[in-house]
Amino acid sequence: MFCYQCEQTYRSDEGAGCAGAKGMCGKDATTADLQDILLYVCEGVGQYLHRARLLGATDIEADRFILFAFFTTLTNVNFNAAKFVEMIQQASQIRDRAKALYEDAARAAGKTPETLSGPAAFAPADTMAKLLAQASEAAVRKDAAILGEDAVGARALILYGLKGVCAYAHHARVLGEERDAIYATVEHALDMLAREERDVATLLDEALALGRANFLAMEALDAANTGAFGAPTPTSVRVTPIKGKAILVSGHDLKDLHAILEATKDKGINVYTHGEMLPAHSYPKLKAYPHLAGNYGGAWQDQQKEFAEFPGPIVMTSNCLIEPQPRYRGRIFTAGPVGWAGVRHIADENFAIVAQAAQALPGFTEDAPEHTITIGFGREAVLGVADKVIDAVKSGAIRHFFLVGGCDGAAPGRNYYTDFADEAPKDTLILTLGCGKYRFNKHDFGTIGGLPRLLDMGQCNDAYSALVVATKLAEAFGVGVNELPLSLIVSWFEQKAAAVLLTLLALGVRNVRIGPTLPAFLTPALVDVLVEKFGVQPVGDAKSDIAASLARAA
Repeated sequence: MFCYQCEQTYRSDEGAGCAGAKGMCGKDATTADLQDILLYVCEGVGQYLHRARLLGATDIEADRFILFAFFTTLTNVNFNAAKFVEMIQQASQIRDRAKALYEDAARAAGKTPETLSGPAAFAPADTMAKLLAQASEAAVRKDAAILGEDAVGARALILYGLKGVCAYAHHARVLGEERDAIYATVEHALDMLAREERDVATLLDEALALGRANFLAMEALDAANTGAFGAPTPTSVRVTPIKGKAILVSGHDLKDLHAILEATKDKGINVYTHGEMLPAHSYPKLKAYPHLAGNYGGAWQDQQKEFAEFPGPIVMTSNCLIEPQPRYRGRIFTAGPVGWAGVRHIADENFAIVAQAAQALPGFTEDAPEHTITIGFGREAVLGVADKVIDAVKSGAIRHFFLVGGCDGAAPGRNYYTDFADEAPKDTLILTLGCGKYRFNKHDFGTIGGLPRLLDMGQCNDAYSALVVATKLAEAFGVGVNELPLSLIVSWFEQKAAAVLLTLLALGVRNVRIGPTLPAFLTPALVDVLVEKFGVQPVGDAKSDIAASLARAA
């Protein structure tokens, strides 16, 4: 195996990348190699779909499969090797169908179909052992000696950005929101990956195209979530347990949470959110369920301790899963793209078995002291008080906005984000989203003119909301986003964050600070390009970065 797609990838003086029997995420070499093969076959699907689309023929089921397949390969999503053997065979069949679609469309147009090579011609074996023998053909760095390190890094940026785009688009799709332009861009990117393109400028242009597609994906996801459950509103959420039977729901999928709330309605079971599911409490149609009792625990990397202590079943609806420990392995369930060998998987959105498990387990035996936090500052809530915000900026009551958000992780150095939020001057307002906020979202930041200084905008899936707010404020002040008194301090961990960064770059947002480390797949030359063209910079010392941000804005 070789993988360097996430922030926790193994780093040494010799370089970066997980290349042993098991990656830093816990994924074994077998699963990692099978994931590479799955994506390689998907590239072949993309080769045919891209050409078929140019001739007016499409296959939306194939596009949907690609979204799901890519989502399963994000860090901390699916660790079930047998599942990938099954999906590789599915992908091969879908590729055959895409080939027929393209060839029929070509002949109908009076053209001779191209004979494609590379992933389009790759013949996956029918057993796990034989597939593993083919893994080198699909490895992420298989062409490094031919392409060069910069091209390999730029291709990795596309591949990992593509994973993020697919994850967001899949989340939107399950709630009925799809954008054909996203599918067209995904197919185009897959076709480019299938070619041995080595021109870095061309590859970076493709990465920015993915960033624009990701903006569409995030817009679709915003429409899906707010369309199904209403626009988030400021909401006080209990973060301590209540006596009674309990279910814990983690991940990002609001549809699954809604199904769980329905399955447990009037059964005397309290449903708690964990990790990125916290913002669910701010959606009117979800918080209308009185047994959506509160939030439990913190970010994903704490789950092994927190899940062990939780006295009920746990459902992982999407990333981020880490190896279930014996103390709770028998009461954890996976759904959607998530998987772990030996852990029960719910494929049909029927969560009755989870409700039964909750009834059989003890639940919380007593109430904990009540403690609440306030969330729900999505775009409509913030723009609803835009006049107050604008007046506060004009009067000098608000000097600057900091968006401190993104993924959390276990690697050293992430206390930077806590320090940054805590050290931000009292006349600044902090926007946040993603699970990185768990490092400071229970701190008391006070208010400015009645507005909380900390505004929680939601999941990492809600980055669209932050972009809309920034755009509207820029319009109100008659300036561009880069001229706003706004600094973006982004923490990254996995591939959704890579997609969001591409979106920021594609929209022309400059001077983003990113950390706690830069992606290992970016070579020094690629970093130089990002610094020169977009002002991207690594995070440093929190106090110094705050001072620099304020000085730049002054």
